[in-house]
Amino acid sequence: MPSIETSILWCAPDGAPVSCLEKIKVLNQNYAELRQIAQDALDDAVLMGCDPAQVRELFCELIDSLESAYAAKR
Repeated sequence: MPSIETSILWCAPDGAPVSCLEKIKVLNQNYAELRQIAQDALDDAVLMGCDPAQVRELFCELIDSLESAYAAKR
């Protein structure tokens, strides 16, 4: 079974798929690293007695608040 990272279709803002293999490799590595950091943080929070649902909600809010420093330059 392929991993989540290898099954992601990365798309440009116009919906066209990203086809450069090096770009896809970097995007997949970033995704895997971010997933591992989030998993470790969730596990830490649960071990310290936090509600996992609240932690996930906060993580979603964090992701939703991110803005690219480069988006306006394109």
